[in-house]
Amino acid sequence: MTAFPSTLPPGTGQKHLILLGAGQSHLDVLTQWAVRPVAGVQVSLVTPLAQYFHKGMLPGLVTGLYAPEDCVTALEPLIHNSGIRRITRHAAGIDTQTQTILLDDGSRIHYDWLSINTGLTQDRSRIEQSIPGAREFGLFVRPPEGFVSMWPRVMELPADVSRSVAVIGGDTTGIELAMAIRYCLPNSAVTLITGGNPVASHLPGAIQQRVERMLKKQNITVLIDWATGLQRGEALLGCGARLACDIPILNTGIQAPSWLAKSGLTLDDTGLVVVDAYQRSTSHANVFAAGSVSTLAGDAGLGSNLAAAVSGMEPRPVLTRKQALQLLSCGRDSAIAGWHGLSVQGRLVAWWKERSDRRLAHRWPQQTAT
Repeated sequence: MTAFPSTLPPGTGQKHLILLGAGQSHLDVLTQWAVRPVAGVQVSLVTPLAQYFHKGMLPGLVTGLYAPEDCVTALEPLIHNSGIRRITRHAAGIDTQTQTILLDDGSRIHYDWLSINTGLTQDRSRIEQSIPGAREFGLFVRPPEGFVSMWPRVMELPADVSRSVAVIGGDTTGIELAMAIRYCLPNSAVTLITGGNPVASHLPGAIQQRVERMLKKQNITVLIDWATGLQRGEALLGCGARLACDIPILNTGIQAPSWLAKSGLTLDDTGLVVVDAYQRSTSHANVFAAGSVSTLAGDAGLGSNLAAAVSGMEPRPVLTRKQALQLLSCGRDSAIAGWHGLSVQGRLVAWWKERSDRRLAHRWPQQTAT
């Protein structure tokens, strides 16, 4: 598609809403806008990607439950005939004083409203500094498309070869990947290196206890430690020990895009955009942020709140991820569901998660394609 000009044509009288990034929240916005556009507002989507990869489906792909094409949503069917313009560039910065987005080709685009849903990144240079050898020996989880392209090489190794796998980084993705790898490599040694925190400490207590039991049941070694370096066949640990490791999976060093630091937006200590209950920046009322790049870490409700904001109406509070239903895969045949301090586990939950994943990945094109 052709690039969008740096400013709207003179005399159009239109305001400009920029959707920065093609995250899950913005897929919802594209769908809603195609059905119910707001008069007098031009919407532009800034992303170099042709499709969105649903990262929550990555463990299922590792176990063979999903094929790569099952895990993506194509953007073109969402944009087609919607009046939304696509700019196929990377963002390089935000200037909130001039209300402009700097693109990677040096051009700038003015916005009246801005929504950020870029997701998080892995800065390989920074990770290499903290874990020397990461670039040479590690398999990075992000971007997920890169991980997906490399994972088949692991599975092509002879079945009788003894392998040792270490997942470095103990967030939800790391936990799910460790159990997915145990499922597809049952004879290999699998270790989860948490980064120094107790395993699943970021999850509600009921889910944490189930996770701990499942990791023990699946014979996955948990090290409350951190990796300080990678060498051929081993990982160096903060305690000074060396861990045999043929396949290090790097799920650490995940952070907000570095260019946010100079944006002028209020950020928290980890670089996330600080937002209120309406997904609105606490420092700039015409800027919204959703998903993992924001402190609210919620995905639902952004489309309605943006439509309200550009129409001069008040947005509504949205559910945070802690308030919403949480689903965590435990391999292929089991999953954990948690909600408001309650939790259940089993094959039925795994089936439920699979159906939810597939519906999430494929519902948009069916609604908007013409």
